[in-house]
Amino acid sequence: MNAEAEGRAAAARFRRDHHLGTQPLGDLVAIIEQTTGIDVAILDVGPDEHGLTVRDPKRDAVFIGVARTSRPMRQRSTLAHELAHVLFEDWTDGGTGTWSDRTPTEIRADAFARHLLVPVDGLREFLGHRAKLAQSTLSEVVQRFLVSPQIAAIALHQAEYVDDDTKREWMTLTAPQLATRFGWSDQYRALRADSDQRRAPQRLLARAIRGYEEGVLSAQAIATLRGITLAAAETDLREAGVVPVQQATEWADPAELPDVRVDLAALDKALNTPDDDGRPATVERPAE
Repeated sequence: MNAEAEGRAAAARFRRDHHLGTQPLGDLVAIIEQTTGIDVAILDVGPDEHGLTVRDPKRDAVFIGVARTSRPMRQRSTLAHELAHVLFEDWTDGGTGTWSDRTPTEIRADAFARHLLVPVDGLREFLGHRAKLAQSTLSEVVQRFLVSPQIAAIALHQAEYVDDDTKREWMTLTAPQLATRFGWSDQYRALRADSDQRRAPQRLLARAIRGYEEGVLSAQAIATLRGITLAAAETDLREAGVVPVQQATEWADPAELPDVRVDLAALDKALNTPDDDGRPATVERPAE
């Protein structure tokens, strides 16, 4: 199989194995964390960084990090792309080539992302037997599957809804343009606000909150993990009813203490034993 076919087959298998059907996927971070157990974080990174997968071979732990961005469709495709690297076990030591190289591995991950986000069968179920498509249809696909116009145009071409020329023309458009032109700019702004904020791995944050409840972790640690202020973290915890457990201090009643018998006979004997000069031993006390 070539990279495109491998990516498509893996995407279909992932949907099938996790009972995702052919419908649009919602929150990709939650889907990845719940289906694979991988920790996913949305991070503050440089402007040219998009996503990265890190694996600890000793603990067999995998972590996916993607960048905060005002381009929500790109963030979703990046998440799906990084998931492909995990599923195909595309591990590298980072010392060969550059991350921007269009290697077969990267092409395969891109194909996986496209087919995971917009399965051809799901697209056909959505559009039915429409004969002639306009830009408004492209907008519907972008809005429904939450993908870029580029991914949507490729999917429409693969599903034989548009020809090569139309695909190339539509790939020059942007999601904000379509959202403004076809009346869903408010939804796009909400999507952009959601993708442009930090997000801690859910399992890690849940463990930290349990530590806070047990009194072994501070609210500041929660705030740092979430990338918010201490006041905001304390407010969220308090409103959710999450408070540290108050450990009760048990005080003993003096009447319950056992009687202690002190035998001073040995001490008296030592004090009355003569020194080498024949005089009784003396105890020197420090000056007051």
